[in-house]
Amino acid sequence: MRVAVIDSGVNPAHPHIGRVAGGVSITGAGIVTEGEYLDHLGHGTAVMAAIQEKAVGVDADYFAVKVFHESLRTNARCLLRAIEWALDEQMDIVNLSLGTANPAHAAHFAPLVARAAEAGVQLVAALESDGIPQFPGCMPGVSGVLLDLTCPRDQYRRVANGLAASGYPRPAPGIPVERNLQGISFAVANVSGFLARDHSERIRAINPKSI
Repeated sequence: MRVAVIDSGVNPAHPHIGRVAGGVSITGAGIVTEGEYLDHLGHGTAVMAAIQEKAVGVDADYFAVKVFHESLRTNARCLLRAIEWALDEQMDIVNLSLGTANPAHAAHFAPLVARAAEAGVQLVAALESDGIPQFPGCMPGVSGVLLDLTCPRDQYRRVANGLAASGYPRPAPGIPVERNLQGISFAVANVSGFLARDHSERIRAINPKSI
């Protein structure tokens, strides 16, 4: 299984990060640089750690797709190129702990969402943020995720228009849960980890020798 994490990159030396198979950096102009994905913001590292924690025991290769550089902001061209790269590289799951509220971008996302659906690739993204629909997460064909801080961390649930999960990453020693990192980014990451685990279990059920 191949999992792409589109975010601020990853710090492979972080103790909560398992093996990283590779990755790229993508600029706002859409230029792709292979192998340059070191995280200087910390967000992508925390997101990948949450995914790997939920997918523990899953035989997966993780790839960091760096679209956030100086801050947690990027443009649509960069994000579209990142999704395109993930599809070109035949990822199985693409985590997007992000989104845009601008509906004008929906038409640009649509061909990539359709391409992912045809290839059986799961795009996992924020369905909404503070009640505002986010693209591409609110689009048909994307596994849109809602934040539910009451949901146990070891579970996710299906709701009418998508999936819902806890917005907490792994507990931080000595820090109360309410003061730890939290939010829709980690709800999306948690769901990606659960979906990776579910995908692995389906493959194992079909062909026990494949894993």
